[in-house]
Amino acid sequence: MGWRPSATGASFPPPPRATPVTASFLPATPRALTPRTLDWEVSLKILISAGEASGDRYAAGVARAILKLRPDLEFFGCTGEEMRAAGVRTVVDSASLAVVGLAEVVSHIPRIYGEYRRLVAAAERERPALAVLTDSAGFHMRVANALKNKGIPIIQLVAPQAWAWREYRVRNLRRNVTELHCIFPFEESFFRERGVNAHYVGHPLARIVKARWSRNEFFARHRLPEGRPLVALCPGSRRGEIARHLAVLAETVERVSAARACTFLLAAPSGSAERFGTAFFDPIRGDGRVRYCEGETWDAMAHADVTLAASGTVTMEAALLGAPMVTYYRVSPLTYFVGKPLVRVPFYSMVNLVAGRRLVAEYIQSGMTAANLAGETLRLLDSPEERARVKAELGAVRAALEAGHDPFEESARRIVKHIQEEVR
Repeated sequence: MGWRPSATGASFPPPPRATPVTASFLPATPRALTPRTLDWEVSLKILISAGEASGDRYAAGVARAILKLRPDLEFFGCTGEEMRAAGVRTVVDSASLAVVGLAEVVSHIPRIYGEYRRLVAAAERERPALAVLTDSAGFHMRVANALKNKGIPIIQLVAPQAWAWREYRVRNLRRNVTELHCIFPFEESFFRERGVNAHYVGHPLARIVKARWSRNEFFARHRLPEGRPLVALCPGSRRGEIARHLAVLAETVERVSAARACTFLLAAPSGSAERFGTAFFDPIRGDGRVRYCEGETWDAMAHADVTLAASGTVTMEAALLGAPMVTYYRVSPLTYFVGKPLVRVPFYSMVNLVAGRRLVAEYIQSGMTAANLAGETLRLLDSPEERARVKAELGAVRAALEAGHDPFEESARRIVKHIQEEVR
């Protein structure tokens, strides 16, 4: 589906974390690929690839952890800002793959296919010892086919949501992937029962999500007035999804403001103004009622009384921060019509699936209206007891995702072990 839920634990029904389906319509893998012979003495390189912001963060963490164990290794691949900061050389910019939805992807197929060809050509040219493909299942399933034909071992970091929909993807994993690193506890048994070499490494966000500033420091930093409730607005990370949400959020702000004196803060991903243009957020910032910040989403959610969060990774981050929230998401009508019958779980929000019930309100597609969002926001603002209860129950969500070790280090250890075995 086009909406993007966020996380789950071991003792609850398997949830969906609907990954982008960018490459679902790509042409079949070229037939001309042939296995290559590695020349271990020339170089030891790793192809590492991620297609969206959360995958970029995870892949960067694993790359840094690998370099602590093997500083002689070189990385290249499909990168975002965090992977580049970790020293991964860019062949393809992951921003070019950031499209969500069945219908939405159609117009982008030529560009996505071109990026796919570029990444596969780099693998042919540079002959990596191993490939680490992170999330973005639609794109990486095709890449895995090509790399397998070249004899390159593949580690898949973050499992596709075959337990929620598109179970046929299990066949691709079983055929192509040397090892699957799962970030949710229930996934290991699901994939192992279906013949995939899966290992639970833990969820990376459970260890890294935290506020940088205290509430007083954050309020002073952004000159937010004390004594008023703070409502954080998190509309998403991609241009398309943000554009679909802004108008409804703007009307929601008007409705809430008419009933309560609140401070509204739009928490945008780092670099949003540069990527989308300074006028992109005008529909919601135009009258100055909504403040704006970039790259401080965790602090905004941690210190907000209520967060309005687009269903996706950010909702899991909010849960880990104990932030009372209202979740929502819209895709194109065609995407929703085609995808909805394929989803086999009771909730769209991972937070609710972890809790095993409707812990936070979720408004999807036609349910995402200003009246619904404003009504739920006001209900939470008017009840400190309800907010305290939600915060307490979100603590169980965090506990379900903590593995007792560093997921990046665990994944890195297993990857380095594979490389050493290949060399021997």
